[in-house]
Amino acid sequence: MPEDRHHELARRDVRLLRAILKRGSKSFYAASWLLPPRVRGPVTALYAFCRLGDDSVDLDASPATSLQHLERRLDRVYAGRPDDHLVDRSFAAIVERFAIPREIPEALLEGFRWDVEGRRYETIFDLHGYGARVASTVGLMMTLLMGRREREVLARACDLGVAMQLTNIARDVGEDGRAGRLYLPTQWLEEAEIDPDRWLAHPEFSPALGQVISRVLDEADELYSRADLGINMLPWDCRPAIRAARLIYADIGRAIRRQNMDSVSQRAYTTGWRKLRLLLQAIFRVPTRSALESDTTSPLTATAFLLQETR
Repeated sequence: MPEDRHHELARRDVRLLRAILKRGSKSFYAASWLLPPRVRGPVTALYAFCRLGDDSVDLDASPATSLQHLERRLDRVYAGRPDDHLVDRSFAAIVERFAIPREIPEALLEGFRWDVEGRRYETIFDLHGYGARVASTVGLMMTLLMGRREREVLARACDLGVAMQLTNIARDVGEDGRAGRLYLPTQWLEEAEIDPDRWLAHPEFSPALGQVISRVLDEADELYSRADLGINMLPWDCRPAIRAARLIYADIGRAIRRQNMDSVSQRAYTTGWRKLRLLLQAIFRVPTRSALESDTTSPLTATAFLLQETR
């Protein structure tokens, strides 16, 4: 009986954690239903820690103080003494079970720190570095939960993380601008004759800005293509969920293009019916022969440091 009660509590905990996932990312929540139960629970616990950590820093009146508190929480997780909170206890359990190197969530927190500092990114390669911290770290940890630690698989997980972050940036240009944040490469803005400071003072859409957003989406598309091979190297029962997440996020880029790159006055999204179609596509898609060949693509320079930590 005690063991049965323990399993019942675990299921109840997962339900609570999945509510956090549903609020934080409807796209990933939809895709996560395709994960096998053995992975779905740990992935949900991972997402909850990352999501609530991000929110605590992003929404707090004192982001720097909130970040310090999050760093102390991470200290306690890795000391085996997590805070008596469902999210922290669950994250500590998967850290121990799946041997997640501390340097990976530390890199995630470094990305949060860059947000607190209001850092800007001159080149697309600088933006890769931001995506590596706030998104590739999550993809890496998820891959570890799926039981894969091979360098080539992890490199492609990093590509997928950066691609998704670039999609988020392209989608949220207006929202970020009105909040005083700018993630588009300033070099590309200047090439389009857009002054970053003047634009932030009055965020509005223009054809020139649309060209910059299009370039970001082009970069994301290239990274989505690089990530496809890594998806085919995951355990077979995990592939549909990750492929679905990849298709749904990439589809946000399609929606942005359909609204002529204007992500300032409107927000692009994928409809429920469209998500269902993409979920079915992810389930029944058969990899092409070329997608199953050996991967010789080098990791992104910006994500190489993360791969070092998983050896």
